[in-house]
Amino acid sequence: MTLLEGILVALAGVLAGGINTLVGSGTLITFPTLLAFGVPPVTANVSNTIGLVPGSISGAIGYRRELAGQRARVLRLSSASLVGGVLGALLLLVLPASAFEAIVPVLILLGIVLVVLGPSISRRVAARHAERGGLPHHGAWWVWPSVLLAGIYGGYFGAAQGVLLMAILGIGIDEALQRLNGIKNILGAVVNGVSGLVFAVVAPVDWQVVLLIAVGAVVGGQLGAKVGRRLPDPWLRATIVVVGLVALTAFLVG
Repeated sequence: MTLLEGILVALAGVLAGGINTLVGSGTLITFPTLLAFGVPPVTANVSNTIGLVPGSISGAIGYRRELAGQRARVLRLSSASLVGGVLGALLLLVLPASAFEAIVPVLILLGIVLVVLGPSISRRVAARHAERGGLPHHGAWWVWPSVLLAGIYGGYFGAAQGVLLMAILGIGIDEALQRLNGIKNILGAVVNGVSGLVFAVVAPVDWQVVLLIAVGAVVGGQLGAKVGRRLPDPWLRATIVVVGLVALTAFLVG
């Protein structure tokens, strides 16, 4: 890889890290960039997954204020992401690419719709649980298995995983969207981290690419956190929808 290509990959990492912290779907920037520079698809997928982990951690650190008081919730949901990430990585190794290619656009569209309808749905969910004493601290019963399913998808191919997670968390947990975004960053880091470890054992890794994306993603994660934390909930929700629509278009056109 030439010096110019390395710089461009690092810049792609900055953009991906920022977008992942805000919403998710940073993979839609880094993965095509690596392919354009001649990195084999499998190596690009594996290296990209590992390289984006530090960016997710950086974004989570940027949201540390919003994460205050959510330790138990984060630990519980992280267990779902951990299991889901492993399962998703294993599915990538055994299933044909066409198996998930058909469902990815459907999942992204579902995530977008749920994000848009999130406030209305969450009010109804909260109202029902209010009659029973309110929502549990960890959210509705279906949040954990839904995060598990999102982790499976993320372990297979992480683009727009954040859109799905924000839809799940926003509807199932009675909490401010910014605080849920902090949780989303940690869950994304868990999925990418565990699936990356699985990939590293069974697939070729370009550690130069990993380093370049990681450095860029760490910077992007901090920038994304600074921007994202200042966005009012409606603007953050609108950003999620826009990025989700871009991701959906990219999959359908591609």
